[in-house]
Amino acid sequence: MMIFKKAIPRRTFLQGLGASVALPMLDSMIPALANTGDVNIPLRVGYNYTPNGIIRDVFRPKAAGANYEITQVLKHWEDHRDQLLVLSNLDNGESESVSGHVGGSSMWLTGVKPNKSLSEIHCGKSVDQVFAEKFGQETPLSSLQLCIENAAELAGQSAGGYSSAYTNTISWASPTTPLPMEHRPREIFERLFGDGGTDAKARQQRIGRQYSILDFVKEETSRINKRIGADDSNKLGEYLEAVREVEFRVQMAESKTDIELPEMEKPLGIPPHEEHLRLMYDLLVLAFQTDMTRVFTFMVAREYSEMVYTQLGHTDPYHPLTHHRGDPNRKRQAGEIDVFHAQMFGEFLNKMEATKDIDGSSLLDNSMIVYGAGMGDADVHNQWNIPVALLGGAKGKLFKQSGHIEYAEGTPLANLHVTMLNSFGIETESFGGELGISSGPLDLGVKA
Repeated sequence: MMIFKKAIPRRTFLQGLGASVALPMLDSMIPALANTGDVNIPLRVGYNYTPNGIIRDVFRPKAAGANYEITQVLKHWEDHRDQLLVLSNLDNGESESVSGHVGGSSMWLTGVKPNKSLSEIHCGKSVDQVFAEKFGQETPLSSLQLCIENAAELAGQSAGGYSSAYTNTISWASPTTPLPMEHRPREIFERLFGDGGTDAKARQQRIGRQYSILDFVKEETSRINKRIGADDSNKLGEYLEAVREVEFRVQMAESKTDIELPEMEKPLGIPPHEEHLRLMYDLLVLAFQTDMTRVFTFMVAREYSEMVYTQLGHTDPYHPLTHHRGDPNRKRQAGEIDVFHAQMFGEFLNKMEATKDIDGSSLLDNSMIVYGAGMGDADVHNQWNIPVALLGGAKGKLFKQSGHIEYAEGTPLANLHVTMLNSFGIETESFGGELGISSGPLDLGVKA
């Protein structure tokens, strides 16, 4: 049997003026023996955060085990039920010791109580950045941090004596270094497809003239197409169409900002909100597909968010609705926001499943996405029994059977971080500190 060398390197870019388009995984990038399964498919990790808690009635199944009933939130992920694990009774610290919103976001991935100060910021290194240190050694970007709301506009919105830095991000490079979350689709697109070199002027000129980034890599695309087979050529064509479609939506979003508006206070919920969410999720799919990064964090809104979900028929802001005080109408509306977030995330899961890796498995098969919130009951600001779900195959490294697991009350969320780190090859005995420190790994087995 003849074994051919790689036709093109795995890390191949289509280079052009102010542009650098990474290629997806192609058959031509691996040896002929790849079909035997001897291929190193990367593992990806993501953390999707929803603020202000999640109404338990719309999220948590009533029964544990493999045969749990589908709730209003979970129904949007039902197509991926065989790769869905719901975890209950995990605590994200203690509500009496930390302001619920501040502790919710700052402790979710760190397990460390934030320092109560407006200037002396101190928390803990987040688990996503532990993954980024290892996985990022093999990718151009160690991690991506995305959000929907503009943190610069909200920088002064501190509360309860805590800096707004604690509520504007969930990712921490160190105890004193919160990582900024990016809300601008153009910035993420350029980070993925701009070359980042000295040709910034050329990039701005291209953007200003509304050229497509693909126009600048035509020659490279033609050259690569001559070196690959028909199947790879079709894959490349589909991928470049997806890049162009996302780029067009970014351009359309930017064009709407040039419209002159009457003098008025700028709303925090900038339309079109739904398209903004979809666009950010699609950028994450491209980031994983091209192996530009293997780690992301995404805040679909910040704690204390005052966005108004007009697309759901709401007139009251998000945060006040979650303090419903038992009012059935306000509680229903808060739940509708939770279901809407789940729907958007479900579309992302579908695209992850539809995007294939070289061995025929999907991006979702080779990823583990953690979905949840930092508070269990936002109405009273507690961080007990927070909503947590795991979605994806993670190459079979984390759990074998889907279902709903109820742990003993008081089980630290940080135990999940320990389990994931160890399962993915990062030896860890404990994680977090003080209120959120882990007590050991989680048993992710599911009883029928």
